[in-house]
Amino acid sequence: MAKKSMLNREEQRQKLAARFEAKRVLLRAVLSDQSAEFDAKMKASAELSKLPRDSSVCRQVRRCSITGRPKGVYRKFALGRNKLRQLAMSGEIPGLRKASW
Repeated sequence: MAKKSMLNREEQRQKLAARFEAKRVLLRAVLSDQSAEFDAKMKASAELSKLPRDSSVCRQVRRCSITGRPKGVYRKFALGRNKLRQLAMSGEIPGLRKASW
């Protein structure tokens, strides 16, 4: 089980990302706009850098939904490799079975 402080930190990052998502999208649109003036792009870049770092989506870590483990997480199941194997071997994940050829 992951430390509670790490899980709480991850939850805070998700809340921050949701709160600043609209503003971040607008600023990125200005930066990627070819017809925007240089001054507008510089202003948008400055405002984007003033936003909290944790409000960026790429700062979030994908974690196992059961254990909170940050590494070895399968996106399709949102489970860590250990829990995925354990649940698959006990037949609790529908449609998943051990490969044999």
